[in-house]
Amino acid sequence: DNTTKRDTMIITVVKNRRVKIHAINIGGNKGVSTRKLKKKMKNTKENPWWSVFTASKYLEESYFEDKQKLIGYYQDQGYKDAKIVSDSIYRYGKRHINIDIKIDEGSRYYFRNINWLGNSKYSSKDLSAILGIRKGDIYNQATLEQNLFMNQSETDVSSLYMNDGYLFFRVTPVETVIGKDSIDIEMRMYEGKQATINKVTVVGNEKTNDHVILREIRTRPGQLFRRSDIIRTQRELISLGYFDQEKLGVTPTPDPVNGTVDIEYQVTEKPSDQLQLSGGWGAGRLIGNLGVSFNNFSAKKAFKKGAWQPLPSGDGQRLSINASSTGPTFQSYNLSFTEPWL
Repeated sequence: DNTTKRDTMIITVVKNRRVKIHAINIGGNKGVSTRKLKKKMKNTKENPWWSVFTASKYLEESYFEDKQKLIGYYQDQGYKDAKIVSDSIYRYGKRHINIDIKIDEGSRYYFRNINWLGNSKYSSKDLSAILGIRKGDIYNQATLEQNLFMNQSETDVSSLYMNDGYLFFRVTPVETVIGKDSIDIEMRMYEGKQATINKVTVVGNEKTNDHVILREIRTRPGQLFRRSDIIRTQRELISLGYFDQEKLGVTPTPDPVNGTVDIEYQVTEKPSDQLQLSGGWGAGRLIGNLGVSFNNFSAKKAFKKGAWQPLPSGDGQRLSINASSTGPTFQSYNLSFTEPWL
């Protein structure tokens, strides 16, 4: 019998009510207050009886992230060995749960001696001043990494070298625990030699011409490599308004043998033209305004066959047309052309 039999399966889902968090109990903490720790759990909160607006629903993913934030906060306060030794979730009544978290803080550590090895371009005294960490400061790994590799103000050790051509620079901090609460750090450095820029290319610009982008680029062939020039170039390209900021990329391709680096900028076009239409009523008459701005116009393509699709573009010029009217008694027309580079 080759007859195929089919059955229908019905699944019934009962959501019931959402479960909220009644209490979060934290134990084992001595150096940091329970109140501060609960504040660090941004998405896992208690549901106090007096609050109507506090979101206290339990989400497993958010709870995992908040536990990581607890440990991160401890490490920022010098407790580099802090860990959650146990946590449990259990019911409290029909609509609530409780969360118990037990923490092992470990010792609080402090920076002691910081020694630099392999540096010849800058003295150990100058590098320590830039690092900004003194003997006796509370150990903070995040601060150490930011001041070594990259912070927002570009005043870190890595930027000092990268902005002077040392593309192949490397530094490896090696930590040694001394006693119960002190850490010595040995900064093992490789300065390498200064790198020059060999080739600069741009990809992804389907509408904007290369010369419009290249005149904004601060990294030129033959120059010393500087990370600050790349960051400035990214800001300049974003300010043009032609490219998607989130998709702007830079790929350096270093050649340690020849001491050179190729740099490729990746851009993605986005609409930049503007249309303005407004109207109003005043003094017994209707007032209307219509304006359009083409922000990446190309005048030299105006007489080129096939360029009007719908307008010639790609040279970064601005063409604006504006018309205002209150009827037969008043009409105003404005045409403007701007060459930003000029």
